Amino acid sequence: MALVILRSIFVMVTVGIAVLIVNSEPMREAPTWAPLAVIAGSVALPLAVMAVDAVIRRKDLTTITAVYFGLLVGVFLTYVAMLALTPVLPLNPRDPIWTWLPLVLGAVLCYVCTSLLLQTRDDFRFLIPFVEFARDVRGLRPNVLDATSIVDGRLADLAAAGIFESRFVIPSFVLDELQAAADSTDKQRRTRGRRGLDVLARLRANKTVEIDVLAPAEGADDEATLESRVVALAKQLGGRIVTTDANVVKIAGVRSVPALNVNEVALSLKPAYMPGDALTVRLVKHGEEPDQGVGYLDDGTMVVVENGRDQIGRVVHVAVTSTLQTTAGRLVFARPEHAPRG
Repeated sequence: MALVILRSIFVMVTVGIAVLIVNSEPMREAPTWAPLAVIAGSVALPLAVMAVDAVIRRKDLTTITAVYFGLLVGVFLTYVAMLALTPVLPLNPRDPIWTWLPLVLGAVLCYVCTSLLLQTRDDFRFLIPFVEFARDVRGLRPNVLDATSIVDGRLADLAAAGIFESRFVIPSFVLDELQAAADSTDKQRRTRGRRGLDVLARLRANKTVEIDVLAPAEGADDEATLESRVVALAKQLGGRIVTTDANVVKIAGVRSVPALNVNEVALSLKPAYMPGDALTVRLVKHGEEPDQGVGYLDDGTMVVVENGRDQIGRVVHVAVTSTLQTTAGRLVFARPEHAPRG
């Protein structure tokens, strides 16, 4: 609604300017078609501007503010340059060059300043009315990915679900590691590397996800382990690490860097089972006890069924008796509730 009001005011202002131009003294001596052209132009101009505005749906605030500040600095430098050139150039103030020199100089300086800010806008961010300088940090806290979180694959599903609002940062050395793994002669390592590259392709295809590949700062320790370099980059960017490696989480904790373990996220999203809850599970193997049968739910939760050894290979209805949380995941104990069905 606010945008509709703004556009309506814009059209009324341009029409009002056209009316002032038509009623001005020079227009009385203009051809008869001139007033009609001015009115038509006053309507066509705002419509064209609004059409372009509607086509460009995603606006980049850093680009807009870079252009704004570039023009502002360019005009200011033009004013200062003209003050400096006035006593230096031995020209008559009435000379036509003084009419055109500010325009030419202003155009050059505005272009140079705007171009400089557009090419270096990733090195700082504009926050109106302040300018906050920070290396490669834009918007919310970035998520720095390590190789394990990329190869895992669940990160792409979480990103598609809209869990992450800030951008993903992939260290360049992690990307190099995935590329080297994908070209490895070892079959298992090659499979992991190619899977990681496929996950990155999925993330790139997601239009709502912003991904940046960043190199470590100059002077970084290239001899350090891959995990330590990821933690160091996250600390430098003021971001958090996304990983599936518990050791990386521990290293990040020592260095006071926030870390998100995808395994812990997946574990917390699993449903909680209470004693008496009914489940349906297919028993696939023997348990540790002589009478136990073991099955798995769709989310990978292991279900140990008492007196289920004779029902292996069948789907049985069971009632939960207890649950046990282990380092490998949640373990559910149950007993048969009804007769099994094949």
